[in-house]
Amino acid sequence: MPTFLAACVWLAAPAVLAQSTDQPAAKKAAVAKAKPSVSRTDIRSTANQMATGIMAAEAALEPMELAIAEQVHTGVLRCELGASVTLTNDPQSPGYFNVQGKNFRYRMFPVISSTGAIRLEDPKAGAVWLQLSNKSMLMNQKAGQRMADECMSPAQLTVAQTMRDKPAPGLLD
Repeated sequence: MPTFLAACVWLAAPAVLAQSTDQPAAKKAAVAKAKPSVSRTDIRSTANQMATGIMAAEAALEPMELAIAEQVHTGVLRCELGASVTLTNDPQSPGYFNVQGKNFRYRMFPVISSTGAIRLEDPKAGAVWLQLSNKSMLMNQKAGQRMADECMSPAQLTVAQTMRDKPAPGLLD
């Protein structure tokens, strides 16, 4: 370290001694701006590449989660009270879904559930999509409310009608 400091002083000494005390030269030096070594475009590009790398790392799902994603019903699902939810696959990230409706939009991914229900989550927004055999629902965990209920794909509608027409026997039957 002392050798490094001595070398820096030795290299800087001629520049310090060569400076004159003239004021106009100092003003010209103050006016001339130092060019940045890295442009803003380069910084933005690097930031975008880092964000893309983070998203790519985020996008890597486990095989179990990808298997769950294959079972998700996509398309426009009609819900109660005339509402609808649109589920679409994210073409850039396998296993991820875009969930849209009136006044909301989420990017969700499958989560392994112990109940057997298909569960998609957007942890940033606190949104959860639950898909059962006969209906689906969208809940906001942060607000503690259901945002859409009894949403059904054609396959779920068939199961729901079968459950209404032929209910399962009760415990007392």
